Amino acid sequence: MSTRRRAGAASVSLLLGGAGILLGASPAQAAEVAYKTECIPPPISGLPAVQGTTKVEITAPATAKVGDEVDVVWKTTEAASKNPDILDLDKDTVKPTGTIKLGGGQTGDMAVAGERVNPPIKKNSPMILSDMKGKLKLTKAGDITLTPDAYNINVSKPMSTDTKCTPKEQAKAGATIKVTDGAGSSGGTTSGTTSGTTSGNTNSGGNTAGSTGGDSSGGSTGGDDGGKTDFPGKEVQTPYKCKTPIGDKDATSPVQINAKKDGGNYALTVKFKKSVMDSPADIPADSVKPSMAVKLGGADKGTVAVEGPTNKEPIKSGDPMTIPDLTGTYKPGADGKSTLSPGVLTVKALGTTTTCTPSKSEVSLEIDTAAQPGGAAGGSGSAGGSGSAGGSTTGGGGATGGGLAETGADDNGTLRALGLVAGTVILLGGAVFTFLPRRRNGLR
Repeated sequence: MSTRRRAGAASVSLLLGGAGILLGASPAQAAEVAYKTECIPPPISGLPAVQGTTKVEITAPATAKVGDEVDVVWKTTEAASKNPDILDLDKDTVKPTGTIKLGGGQTGDMAVAGERVNPPIKKNSPMILSDMKGKLKLTKAGDITLTPDAYNINVSKPMSTDTKCTPKEQAKAGATIKVTDGAGSSGGTTSGTTSGTTSGNTNSGGNTAGSTGGDSSGGSTGGDDGGKTDFPGKEVQTPYKCKTPIGDKDATSPVQINAKKDGGNYALTVKFKKSVMDSPADIPADSVKPSMAVKLGGADKGTVAVEGPTNKEPIKSGDPMTIPDLTGTYKPGADGKSTLSPGVLTVKALGTTTTCTPSKSEVSLEIDTAAQPGGAAGGSGSAGGSGSAGGSTTGGGGATGGGLAETGADDNGTLRALGLVAGTVILLGGAVFTFLPRRRNGLR
């Protein structure tokens, strides 16, 4: 056989070999499928369910043999929901996962997952999802249909949240694999897994000024009262005006200010009553620090800074949340009856600062004071009492920050509070406030 004929025969053999391989799994197919979908935003967002249409292309081999493991790709050409008009999403923060229903010769669910890869997505813009992929082990002969079903959109920043989308009608099959008999072991479906990081973020706003307290008395009086050292205040309902990047909100929380005399000074403890709740989301350790500028009135003027410790341990979603006390030292600047009222709340979370200002500040405690060197009398004291942790907070009736949110109480009076600005958990002053963005058609 000549060299040319041998080369020709080798080429034919190679082509036949290639054809034999291709016969095992024929070229891929894809066709767009559209179906009505309901998407449920994260519960902490306060946004309503969204009714929309999902458009998907499923790519899979047209033919294969029993025992083959084939690649399946879900390409979302249009998600049912948009990115709400709350905040822009950063690059590579969105990860989709989904379920493909198998029918015909082989039934079951096939999980697919995409990578956390996306361009920056502007507010009120279409969601851009990476292709979701999975491997399907073919176990039975016959025509196997692949139909897109539910999917989830995880966003890792500013905190990990999930938007869950489910079909509201039976979708058509996106692809069909014709499976013929062939040697191979049985198996199921394989898929990727979903993972996400949790991060917090809040927006900063403008300056706010503390409200003046009333002259009504509350709690016990001290001073020279027979050597008395402990002065518990009364619990007062404190309404707040909160300015947020997406609108003003009101908040109300019960607050109690207690004092313990130490020489001429007073160790203050601010308690947010009935404020224990289950955490609505995963909160990293040492991520949130609350503080307050306690308002002085009566004989004395100015503010006293109190603060609480950061959360030492991560708080898992659904676990009980214990609210810390805010502590600091009050050094009087005047003789006479001085009053203490809840003032501006401040929270520092993951490098950001948020504030909320009382619209009406009722007196929680009145005590007899004697002026001390360097005392308040119009100035602001620094936090330094027992139990304070890290950092310092200045008062003076003003603080920088953004916004907070609405609070509510259940039938037992337990404060249900979750601070949320653009989907970020904020713990304010030991109470937890809930910001519910305006009902809007952001996810649509």
